[in-house]
Amino acid sequence: MAGDDPETDLAVIRIDASQLVHARLGDSNSIRVGHIAVAIGSPFGFHQTVTAGVVSALGRSMRSQSGRLIDNVLQTDAALNPGNSGGPLANSRGEIIGVNTAIILPAQGICFAIASNTAEFVAAWLIKEGRVRRSWIGVAGQNVPLHPRVVRFHRLAVDRGILVAGIEPGSPAHRAGLREGDVIISFGGEALSGIDELHRHLVAKAIGIPSQITVIRHTEKLELVVTPEELAQNSQ
Repeated sequence: MAGDDPETDLAVIRIDASQLVHARLGDSNSIRVGHIAVAIGSPFGFHQTVTAGVVSALGRSMRSQSGRLIDNVLQTDAALNPGNSGGPLANSRGEIIGVNTAIILPAQGICFAIASNTAEFVAAWLIKEGRVRRSWIGVAGQNVPLHPRVVRFHRLAVDRGILVAGIEPGSPAHRAGLREGDVIISFGGEALSGIDELHRHLVAKAIGIPSQITVIRHTEKLELVVTPEELAQNSQ
């Protein structure tokens, strides 16, 4: 195994095989609710089982059974069962838009997959270093649209942001003055439209570096300074 990342429930393995045909990754940022989703896996040992449904929601946050918070998760009603985890979730063009990861029991039609853009980012780090070294600010959030009036009034570069749904006590975000209900739209001077983009900033080079973070609080735009810390390996 090249490495694993419990934070996103992903791993990269090396196999000694030739003449394999690879699947093409799709852009999970282009996915919209209602798009076709096709899941492939081996539920309960039934190999190469295919189920189909639609993308039910975007930008979900969920906790794994170990208590880890996984952000930017796709929700689908394509039927998943034990044995589907790690299998691909594809769109109607056969592009991989997610990696199947979890179901909620005893609910029906509520299944989850790690977005393909997140999987691609994690896999690159695992191949390079065997682990993903991350920084951390201590927020839980989900992608949300911004009101058009707010976008026009502040002349924002994005029409979406990250709703802060929770803040860890004593975390960098807590010390920086972020509050639940804030919508993050920029980090380090770069516009953000979703959790996936924020995670791309929260890597090794951001550790200990004060960074400007822009939020919308109600209708007001605020500039705060947050200093990310290293995410402890034992927390993963």
